[in-house]
Amino acid sequence: MAEYTNPQGGAAAERADDAADEMPELSDSDDDDDEQQWQSMEEDSSEDRQAVPCLFCDRLLNSVPNTLQHCSADHHVNLVDVIRTHNLDDYGYIKMINFIRATKCDASSLTGLPDAALPWESEDFLRPVLQDDPLLQTGTGSLLSPSSRDALQRMLAAEERACRSEEALTRAMDDLHRLKLLAQGLVLNTESSRGSGNLGAVAELREDEDEAYFSSYGHYGIHEEMLKDKVRTESYRDFMYRNPEVFKDKVVLDVGCGTGILSMFAAKAGAKKVIGVDQSEIIYQAMDIVRSNQLEDRITLIKGRIEDINLPVEKVDIIISEWMGYFLLFESMLDSVLYARDLYLADGGSVYPDLCNISLAAIGDAQKHHDRIAFWDDVYGFNMACMKKAVVPEAVVEVVKADTLISEPTTITAIHCNTVRLSELDFASDFSLKITHTTNCTVVAHTDKVLHFARQVMFSTGPQATTTHWKQTVFLLESPVPVQEGEELQGKITVRKNKKDPRSLLVTFDIQDRKHTYSLQ
Repeated sequence: MAEYTNPQGGAAAERADDAADEMPELSDSDDDDDEQQWQSMEEDSSEDRQAVPCLFCDRLLNSVPNTLQHCSADHHVNLVDVIRTHNLDDYGYIKMINFIRATKCDASSLTGLPDAALPWESEDFLRPVLQDDPLLQTGTGSLLSPSSRDALQRMLAAEERACRSEEALTRAMDDLHRLKLLAQGLVLNTESSRGSGNLGAVAELREDEDEAYFSSYGHYGIHEEMLKDKVRTESYRDFMYRNPEVFKDKVVLDVGCGTGILSMFAAKAGAKKVIGVDQSEIIYQAMDIVRSNQLEDRITLIKGRIEDINLPVEKVDIIISEWMGYFLLFESMLDSVLYARDLYLADGGSVYPDLCNISLAAIGDAQKHHDRIAFWDDVYGFNMACMKKAVVPEAVVEVVKADTLISEPTTITAIHCNTVRLSELDFASDFSLKITHTTNCTVVAHTDKVLHFARQVMFSTGPQATTTHWKQTVFLLESPVPVQEGEELQGKITVRKNKKDPRSLLVTFDIQDRKHTYSLQ
């Protein structure tokens, strides 16, 4: 047998001969106690020869000591050294045995392990892999002190009780959630000057149902993109910095605070207290950012959905939020702002931005239509026109070239954030587009969001303005519509939340007796 040197420097053969002298009690004890417990274990095993499965092979041994000696001699791993090297306590030993059994790891993987982050650190490995495992049962008689055996039994019983309690708690939380929705619905459905009329589909989402949405905002990349959008960020900053009298000594709520940039603008503008709320993981970076800028005395950040938390104040004077999505309403974050408005905004308070428009225009872009739609008529000589049924209904977010506009824009809705009801965010509107060029209309519309801050600061996301990260939302027509300069293209647009996913939108156009429905998701 080849000699094997463990991290302590001993040879495997010597370890096999001396294992009985060296195996320590996992709880605190001296060397004499170790030897007495080994002797006791061998005496017990001679009376009750229970088969002990090896940790690393299919062999069955007739006692725990023989099993440990077999592991040392045949598999070149001395559990004594592993225990001592990593200073394992009783629970660490139990988790190690269960880890080996569960993962069927190779013996060599136990050598050279790091001092920290051992692979069996999970509490899951406290659960025995083998029922009545001799290395845990018989072994605990010799490796664990009586108090440790009692502690293990208490721990396993406590774990079982905890599992039952967790299940009961989950059921109770579900019941509480339903009661909360009922109570909120009763409150918000009462008539008031600000009432939205109903709780809304987004507020009724459970946290786990909304996880994907907030997870998308957990990475720094999307926040970097928004912060580098100067049109967006500087408009908020300029409004707050140019109107310090609006924010001086006010309590401000920032819904969906992200990195905290709007909260910090508000604090710098003179707010005495700012509360930022965000459910995504980015809030932890925001906390560091606030501390780094010595603003923690005025800014309080709370992780959670505004619908699920309680603010540390009864009312706020101002609500700020950068809630706008593609086509303004995509992601339905405005729903959360309106929820906060109806619940927390004091009389005489205001939401900013306070006015937002959505506008449409016709586009004539033959190349875009060819690349996206006509392309499927002939793909390397094959007819794939059936793909249009999947391609056409998807709205596209991209930058529209200003020179492709073939109509004057028209506003289809204006949202007054201080008074709009939640039910009004699903809407239908007739429109008339005055055509400025004789051509084919290939893209029925683009979006132009014009946002106002107390009519002092405003910005546009249209194709003739500076490009923002929102770009424009375009709706491709399957068949181009011929239009003449000077005529008016009549139509109707219907915008509603997708019932299956209330953060996405369904947009339907009725044009020349043809209906086109698009999804934005």
